[in-house]
Amino acid sequence: MYSVRVRDRVMIAHSFKGEIFGPAQRLHGATYLVDVTFERPQLDPDGLVVDIGRAHAVLAEVLAHIAYRNLDEMPEFAGVNTTTEFLARWIFERVREAIAAGRLGPHAHGLTGLAVELAESDIAWAGYRAALGRAE
Repeated sequence: MYSVRVRDRVMIAHSFKGEIFGPAQRLHGATYLVDVTFERPQLDPDGLVVDIGRAHAVLAEVLAHIAYRNLDEMPEFAGVNTTTEFLARWIFERVREAIAAGRLGPHAHGLTGLAVELAESDIAWAGYRAALGRAE
């Protein structure tokens, strides 16, 4: 299996509901290091997994939607604990939509796997991975 990974960062603010979150129930900031991995069993006709430039551009576009925002104030996240795990899936879905729309190039339809990982720090991270076409 071949893979290509691109990386970016995003800063957000949010709070959580539920005693399990302790002091994180209060509004706080987070800076995530975001990795997106694209996978395919065979290289495309250009010898690529995916065009890295397009992959970076799509990731930047997805993250721009939430960058420097208080997620608690965004209607699409109303009533949701925007945990690291939740955000990994949210980013996954936006990147998957970009692949389906052809924004990662004409050969991106050959991608078979996608993974998103968010690092909260150098010792804690979470992610979401699924085969393309049947995310769970």
